[in-house]
Amino acid sequence: MGFMALLSNCIVFLETTPYACRSIITGSGWRHNDEPNNHCNCCNSYSRVVVGWYFNQLVRLRNRFQNAFAQIDVQLKRRYDLIPNIVETAKGYMQHEREPLDAVINARNQAASAGKLAADNPGDSEAMKGLIGAEAALTGTMGRLFALAEAYPDLKANQNMMQVSEELTSTENKVAFSRQAYNDAVMTYNTSCETFPGLIFAARLGFEKASLFEVEEAVERETPKVSFT
Repeated sequence: MGFMALLSNCIVFLETTPYACRSIITGSGWRHNDEPNNHCNCCNSYSRVVVGWYFNQLVRLRNRFQNAFAQIDVQLKRRYDLIPNIVETAKGYMQHEREPLDAVINARNQAASAGKLAADNPGDSEAMKGLIGAEAALTGTMGRLFALAEAYPDLKANQNMMQVSEELTSTENKVAFSRQAYNDAVMTYNTSCETFPGLIFAARLGFEKASLFEVEEAVERETPKVSFT
């Protein structure tokens, strides 16, 4: 539905609302000795201004959290690019540990797919739920891989492994920072949709509540322990 159609719906809502109630909604200042018809044209014009302003406000807030998610997406893609390098380096030292290495690659691929879906529709409930679950699985498999790597001193001393692991740690920190910025922007947007006067206009203008990017368990809040120095 286009903006003009959505705008018309909101105006119809205001124009069909009892006059005294509409005065409260629009702030037109109805008084006991006022005649509703005397204020009809003024109120309708004011209604259009209010709806138009609030539409623009919600667009700005939606763009803000979508841009914040784009920053998360950049860091997640960097993370997904680094993980195969770690696995390939580890293969040279952990020939008998194929299962955890394959588990990391599978979890990485699933997380990358979930990340693409979330990037295509930031804030969507199902997309964010899928990303949160995939990221939790990836974090778990990475943690198990690094725990196993502790038993391989030569792997820990490998210069490429040390360099990539440092980059991964830095990227994990950037993901956490970007996630906080996104969640803050989503909270601001959702609050505008759920409080007056947004609760009147938001749904009619096509704005839906956005989902946060949260980790569910305390153990999932910890980034993989990456230390080969």
